[in-house]
Amino acid sequence: MLNSFSSAISPLLDQRMPGHALPAGLYTREDVFKADLDVFFRRHWIYVGLECDVPEPGDAHVIDLGSSSIILLRDDDNQIRVLHNVCRHRGARLLDSGTSIVSKLVCPYHQWTYELSGELAYAPHMGTGFDKTCKSLKPVHFRSIGGLIYVCLSDNPPEDIGTLETVMRERLAPYDIANSKVAFQSEIIEKGNWKLTIENNRECYHCSSNHPELCVSFIDLDFGFDPASLSPEDREEAERHQALYEARTKAWEAEGFPSAAVEQLVDCATNFRTQRLIIAGAGESQTPDATAASSKLLGSMTRKDLGDVHLWGHNCWHHFMGDHAVCTMIIPLSADETLVRTKWLVHKDAVEGRDYDLDKLTSVWIATNEQDAQLVARSYSGVLDPAYEPGPYSPFTEGQLDNFATWYIDRMRANGY
Repeated sequence: MLNSFSSAISPLLDQRMPGHALPAGLYTREDVFKADLDVFFRRHWIYVGLECDVPEPGDAHVIDLGSSSIILLRDDDNQIRVLHNVCRHRGARLLDSGTSIVSKLVCPYHQWTYELSGELAYAPHMGTGFDKTCKSLKPVHFRSIGGLIYVCLSDNPPEDIGTLETVMRERLAPYDIANSKVAFQSEIIEKGNWKLTIENNRECYHCSSNHPELCVSFIDLDFGFDPASLSPEDREEAERHQALYEARTKAWEAEGFPSAAVEQLVDCATNFRTQRLIIAGAGESQTPDATAASSKLLGSMTRKDLGDVHLWGHNCWHHFMGDHAVCTMIIPLSADETLVRTKWLVHKDAVEGRDYDLDKLTSVWIATNEQDAQLVARSYSGVLDPAYEPGPYSPFTEGQLDNFATWYIDRMRANGY
């Protein structure tokens, strides 16, 4: 199957021109979609959830990824486990999608029963010679990075996850994401290919004209610009902004808050970028007025002026601020549908209505996600048109899209396509 897919997909990969969007078939074809699931959602590290999704022993959360299903849970020793949601008897799913509370993992089909560690505890009517020790649930490779759960479904996960782990554990430590809680969760099914969802997130060329709520706390000069198009006054403003970034980054880092951009975007397996961004306006949070939504700050944070630690990967994007965090993951459902799951995190002891207002906490990104869903659907509809030709990226505002497309082609090639 891989060879037939590979021979059919390889010419599409050859067609991609540097500095341009991908050929239509890489967004629309079913064989490409299956290859994407295999390469990017099985053989690479992906973000799937949070330690605080399962705050107590016995809490379990199922994540479905194509034909695979995994269980994120907390065991009786308060340790995080990630297990394949496949009974070792005849393969039945142990748990349904979503969240549940369990004392054991009991297969509904024939009642094979597993400890929360994954060990098989009970298998009725299997005879005295049956060896339970070799029928534990299969574990999934995972890392908890500052409370974010990354998994790789391959038996040989990429080793360069270590860079992401080293960088983000230090950056996320003051926020103590493992001891936060999910205040709200939303899900949107975007009518477009998962790569269009990621591309849309990696540029803000479109932000000024499409995201009025987000632009209250985002600085438009951060979206990128063509220097030749600026007036002398605007050029001076851009230079002042750059100087402010350099000074603010230097000050933040001197105070013990890593802030400079760290990128691992091409010539790598694990794709990520992080940087501490200045927040516009009141400068505190991504809310309708850019002030903090929660009076109870995350973790050990005591300041609201430490900007936005952003982090993205090839299936996620995150924003960590003093008062709350926004964590988003994507799951491809088909070539033309993508699930976008967003969670808003607050301090575990924060109380809605007393410490934070839910509408103020969530309204900016609820609006932004809905706007982005419309843009992705509009883009996918155009890609389906026979008149579509891959257009050139702006070198000033869409450089990260070129990086992503380059990485995508390289990783497909590295995995035999």
